[in-house]
Amino acid sequence: MDQITAILDRLLALHPLQIDLSLDRMHRLLAALGNPERRLPPVIHVAGTNGKGSVTATLRAILEADGKRCHVYTSPHLVRFNERIRLGSTGAFVEDPQLMAALDRCERANDGHPITFFEITTAAALLLFSEEPADVLLLEVGLGGRLDATNVIDAPLVSVITSISHDHEKFLGNTLTEIAGEKAAIIKPGRPSVSAAQVDEVTRVIDRAAARARSAHGRFGQEFTASADNGRMVFQDEDGLIDLPLPALPGAHQIGNAGLAIAALKAAGLLPGPEVIARGLRSVRWPGRLELLRHGALFEKCPAGAEVWVDGGHNPGAALTIAAYMGELEEKSPRPLYMVSAMLTTKDPIGFFRAFQGLVRHVATVPINSTNSARDPFELADFARTAGLEATPFDSLDQALADIRACAARDGEPPRILICGSLYLVGDVLSANGTLPR
Repeated sequence: MDQITAILDRLLALHPLQIDLSLDRMHRLLAALGNPERRLPPVIHVAGTNGKGSVTATLRAILEADGKRCHVYTSPHLVRFNERIRLGSTGAFVEDPQLMAALDRCERANDGHPITFFEITTAAALLLFSEEPADVLLLEVGLGGRLDATNVIDAPLVSVITSISHDHEKFLGNTLTEIAGEKAAIIKPGRPSVSAAQVDEVTRVIDRAAARARSAHGRFGQEFTASADNGRMVFQDEDGLIDLPLPALPGAHQIGNAGLAIAALKAAGLLPGPEVIARGLRSVRWPGRLELLRHGALFEKCPAGAEVWVDGGHNPGAALTIAAYMGELEEKSPRPLYMVSAMLTTKDPIGFFRAFQGLVRHVATVPINSTNSARDPFELADFARTAGLEATPFDSLDQALADIRACAARDGEPPRILICGSLYLVGDVLSANGTLPR
C-alpha cells in the first residue's frame, strides 16, 4: 500500500455513521485551516447531473489556450486520487508529496472529528488552491449543490448548471424538481449564472433560483445557443454568431456542452477571441468519456480490428447520450456492437440498459476490482435482460473479452465494443490498459 492510499484509508475511517448532507463540518474544518476558501483565485462553479466533467474540461482548454493558469477540481478519479486536483502552477495533477502534506494538515486540523471523505479531501484541495498561483479555479460539485462541500464559495465569477436528470436520489430527492433545487443552490446573490438545456420542470426551478438571487441568468436555447452547421459549430447569443470548429470531444451532445462553457466564460468576462476559442475546442480532452482506445495491454486482448470505446456514464440520462453516439457510429460505419458493463448497487441498471435496445447485440456483465459496491454480474445480467437485452455474466473482464473474440471469429467481422456503466469500471480498464489519465 502506498502512502497516499494509507492516508486516504485513514481519512475514510473518520466518516460519520450516516451521511447527513451539511456544511457545518466543512466550515469547522476550513476555520481550523485558516479559511483557505477566502484566498482562492476567481472561481467558476459547475454543478449538474451529466456533462460537468466535459464542460469543465472545455473551460480549461479554452482558458489555457488563452494563456490562463487553471486550478481544476473534479471527482471522482479514474485511477489515482491525484487526478481530482490539477494545479495551475504546473498544469498537471498534484504530486504525491504536496498532496500528502495537504492531507496531513487537514487530518491534524480535523482532530479526529467525524467528517466525510469528500469533505476532508475537498478541504485539502482548497488548501492547495489557496497556496498555489493560478488565474482561475474550475470547481466541480461532487454531489448536488446546496450542501455539497464545494458550496463554501460566496461569490463565484459564474455558476454553471449542466444537464439535470435522475441520480443520487437517496440524497437529492426522488423528483427532478427536488434534484434541480439542490443543484440550483450554487447560484449566488448578484453573481451571473448559465444553464444547459433542461426539461421544463427543471427550467422553472433554475429560473426561480436565479430570480431570487438576482442573478443575470443565461439559458441554453433562450439567451444563447450552439449548433452544428456543415461540419462546424456555431455559437449564437444577443451579440451575434461565432463560427467555430466542432469540439474534439466526440458526440453531438458535446456541442451543447461547449456552448455552455462559452456562455459561462462570457458571463465571467473571460471569453477570448474566436481563434483562441477554436484552439481550445480542438485541444479539449476528457478521459473515460466516450474515449476510443487505440493501443494498450487490454486493447490487445480485443478482437483484431475491433473499435473499443469506454465511457463512465452510469445513469439513464448518460445512457441516452452514449446510445445516441453509438447510433451515429452505426449509421456511418455498421458493426456488431457488444457491451461490457458493470454498475454500482446505487444505480438504476434497467433505466441505463433500456437506452440500448435495438443497438447492442449482447451484454457481458463483469465485476469491478476497485470497489466493493458493485452489483454481482449475475444480478446485473438479469437487469439487462429485463431491459430487453441479451446478457451473460462473466467472472472477469478478460473472460468477457475472450467471449467477444470468439463471437467475432464466428461472425467474421471486427466488432465495436462499448465498455460502460461505471467510472470505477473505466478506471480498472484504463489501469489494465496502461493508458492513465494525465
